[in-house]
Parts: sequence; structure tokens; C-alpha cells
Amino acid sequence: MSTRWYPLYQRGNPQLRVFLSNFWLKLVPPEKKQPKNIVKFHCSMEMTRMDVKNYLEKIYNVKSIHVRTRIQLGKFDNKNTGYVVKDDDIKLAYVVLPRDQSFVFPDVFVTEDTTKEKEDENEHLEQLRKGYQDYLTFNKQSERFQLPGWYSI
Repeated sequence: MSTRWYPLYQRGNPQLRVFLSNFWLKLVPPEKKQPKNIVKFHCSMEMTRMDVKNYLEKIYNVKSIHVRTRIQLGKFDNKNTGYVVKDDDIKLAYVVLPRDQSFVFPDVFVTEDTTKEKEDENEHLEQLRKGYQDYLTFNKQSERFQLPGWYSI
């Protein structure tokens, strides 16, 4: 179901043809909690349920049991300039996978490096807190605890 024009076949040398789809799917994380076997996609407005199912089966070899689609209305925005701007509508496809399969949206930004960086950051914060507490106890014990810290430098 493509609207692209491909060159007609002509006799002679074999011609290489690549058939490209007009459709696209974008995997998005769900806003609300859903079962593990339901996956949410943004898809082309022209796609039907059968197109989504065939797209996943033929290109990605993902078997789907059921596909639901809906069109989400774009947001209206008044920029206080005297006119209203409306975002484009979005078609959403909810794909139900077989019961034994599950899909968890990957957390792309969490790696071992970031966990190590967080530990180093927490250690640094603890050192800063301890130094600040030492500074406060020193100023309370000194005879000039009413004066600001920068005054005694």
C-alpha cells in the first residue's frame, strides 16, 4: 500500500528495486501504568490497525494479538498575541503482545558510569555537609559568633 512511484520494469539487465514504506512507527513510553504486554506507538495518520500489525510482523518479526488505534487531539495554545495555535493531531496505536511476551520501556540514560558518578556526587555532598557543620560549631564556640564568617578572614 505504497504511493511511491517505482520505475517500470524494462527488459534487459536486472534492475535493483527497493520498496520503501510510507508508514512509520515511533515507540513511546506510556503515561499511565499498563500491563507488560501492551506497547504504545505513535504512527502515521494513514495507518490502519491491519497496517500496524503487518508492519510489526513483516519488518520486526513481532507477533501481535490485537491492535487498537485512536487519534489524540493536538493541544491549543493562546500565545497572548491575538491568535490561537493548534498542534498537529497524533495517531496512537496500542499493540497487545502475546501473554508470554512482555515489554519494558528501556531506561536509556541509566548506566554503570552514571551510578558511579552519583556515588561520587553523594560522597562529595557528605563532605560539604560535614565541613559546613564544622564551620557552624567553630563559629558558635568562638567569641565572635555574632559576626559573619567572611568578617573574620
